[in-house]
Amino acid sequence: QVQLVEFGGGLVQAGGSLRLSCTASGRTFSSIAMAWFRQAPGKEREFVAAISSSGGRIYYADSVKGRFTISRDNAKNTMYLQMNSLKPDDTAVYFCTASSFSDVRAYVADYWGQGTQVTVSS
Repeated sequence: QVQLVEFGGGLVQAGGSLRLSCTASGRTFSSIAMAWFRQAPGKEREFVAAISSSGGRIYYADSVKGRFTISRDNAKNTMYLQMNSLKPDDTAVYFCTASSFSDVRAYVADYWGQGTQVTVSS
């Protein structure tokens, strides 16, 4: 089992920045791949970014590429999502997830956090 807790959501103006954090417990953090997903009102949940257990392999959704940066600190059991140049379309609940495996290819989210709200005003 993995327990995930997100921090850092909030309200920001378009063009601004936010950094989300996700702290994990319950399993060796450095052995599992992790990812961020988001869900906007009335829309399906969508993939945002994923990172392998070592941080050496990273994937982004096209919609956030060049604006968001995913990273992790295995010594702190924490994953981050730095979000820059935010747009109103980025408004959503952001979920931290973890896999049962180290590889980020064909990622499957086996564990989910409770989500944190990000609202971008125009």
